[in-house]
Amino acid sequence: MMKRLLLTGGGGFVGRHAVIALIEAGYEVHALVNRNLPRKTEGIYLHQCDLSDFRRQREIAREIRATHLLHLAWYAEHGKYWASPENYMCVEAGAELVSNFVESGGLRAVFAGTCAEYDWSYGYCLEGSTPLRPSTIYGSCKNRMRMILEDFSAGAGLKSSWGRIFSLYGPGEDHRRLVPSVALSLLRNEPAMCTHGNQVRDFLYVADAARAFVALLESGVQGPVNIASGVPVSVREVVLRIAEKINRRELVRFGAVQRSDNDPPFLTASVGRLTDEVGWRPSVDLDTGIDLTIAALTEGGRT
Repeated sequence: MMKRLLLTGGGGFVGRHAVIALIEAGYEVHALVNRNLPRKTEGIYLHQCDLSDFRRQREIAREIRATHLLHLAWYAEHGKYWASPENYMCVEAGAELVSNFVESGGLRAVFAGTCAEYDWSYGYCLEGSTPLRPSTIYGSCKNRMRMILEDFSAGAGLKSSWGRIFSLYGPGEDHRRLVPSVALSLLRNEPAMCTHGNQVRDFLYVADAARAFVALLESGVQGPVNIASGVPVSVREVVLRIAEKINRRELVRFGAVQRSDNDPPFLTASVGRLTDEVGWRPSVDLDTGIDLTIAALTEGGRT
């Protein structure tokens, strides 16, 4: 049977890497885009559609009759998405999307969630065990979307899964985020202004995250699955590795930026479901991922 996939967010941070992995996995990829682009490019079919246009959504779903759905699109403007009302509209658009997908005969759906659904005071996040107590509009809306997906799945016999993303980094990331902001400052011979850096996180290279989503899509696993490396590392260590590779350790300024109140000291993931049930493990370690990220920033003329 032809694996025909409907993709949202294909031009985003994770999505642009997912497109490659999906084609390699043998999917006929139909991507929804919110701009006027050629009908087909680089092995994928493009369909112009604003997800808030429910009529257009239904038309495309009926036209494509996809067997699989990978929903990565969400409002993600840096510094604004945590508290933006756009999150509520994303929930409405996602609910309409899964409804249209089911109505058109869809069989398997995977949606992107977030570690922000968890109660961060627990630090170590385990699916089905760590309480879900989001402290932001973004986390609350993602969690609401998860519940809607589960309701549709139970009622329509849809096989679905929910990939909770932790700390991603890599080429294409917003330059104001940790890894690119530090790297760009040092590449320009400017001070890298940081917090104390003692926070512990779970970093995963973005192309690995994309491959994890495709593996999850290919599997029969249902429900929430953490998309992470399972390897705790301090922010300080990440910053120092970047500095060592660029040979600008003296320009790092730990403690120059105050840590925000909603920045937990420890946040990492259990990856038992991802490794044991999905059967997937990362292929890019932190050192290699940082090398690739620095190379992309340098080649992009951002120095």
